[in-house]
Amino acid sequence: MILIQGYVAFNASRFQVDFQCGCSTSPRADVAFHFNPRFSDSETHVICNTLHMGQWLEEKCYSRVPFHRSESFLLLFLFQDEEVKVSIGGQHILEFNYRVPLCGVDTLGIYGDVTVKDIVFLCCNPYNIEMTEYPACEPLKLGSTALATPFSRSLPEGLSIGHMITVRGLAKVDPDDIHLLLKSGDFIPFKLTVNFRDQSVCYNHLMGASWGHTQAIQPPFFPFHAERFFEILILSEDGLFKLAINGYPMGEFTPPGLDCKAIKEIQIIGSVELYTIRC
Repeated sequence: MILIQGYVAFNASRFQVDFQCGCSTSPRADVAFHFNPRFSDSETHVICNTLHMGQWLEEKCYSRVPFHRSESFLLLFLFQDEEVKVSIGGQHILEFNYRVPLCGVDTLGIYGDVTVKDIVFLCCNPYNIEMTEYPACEPLKLGSTALATPFSRSLPEGLSIGHMITVRGLAKVDPDDIHLLLKSGDFIPFKLTVNFRDQSVCYNHLMGASWGHTQAIQPPFFPFHAERFFEILILSEDGLFKLAINGYPMGEFTPPGLDCKAIKEIQIIGSVELYTIRC
């Protein structure tokens, strides 16, 4: 999923979002999905198409879409196996079947009468596709006093089997580390530590007087970057946690004597601005 927040100019005639197979201009790179809102005094419509080997294919036109001049928008693209779905402001507006292989897309191009405020790459839930948030997707609003760090929220009912925790945020400028803790009284069955200095991600637990053995998570690349958004998913199952970062599964973790129902608090501290916490 790719979420784009922006603003349409007061005198806009058109803009486009192109999912491109490269960035060549001569010859022009293929455009797997061309999304092109066009504005007039009577209505706004969207043209969708594919550019293949320098030739535009048959275009599709969608009328009466909820885009307006001089207004902000929240645009969400959900790429599935055979088609892309698009919503505007949480309202589903179209589907478009792929005409060239999606695996070739490696460039996002945005052109025309538009101001881009945020671009965020959000991943489908790797453990339960039905929990992927489409088309309802909330705007990225940072700075909420309720989500200020250090952050703490009680979990009065504890965690149940199949319980999903979602944390989304933005790493700060020149970050040091981020810590996410699930607490059960004085015990900490789950602690995730992101260290920007040595680009490590690790897991630990405190179930007695001392910490357990730190377990390093070894993704193919460090999934966090300064001034970039991220998504952490934690799924509780019988006796273990499953972790995913930016939609990429990071394995299972089994702290000794885990009692999910006894977990009553989540804490987040460190170099992060939060915008979504779902427990």
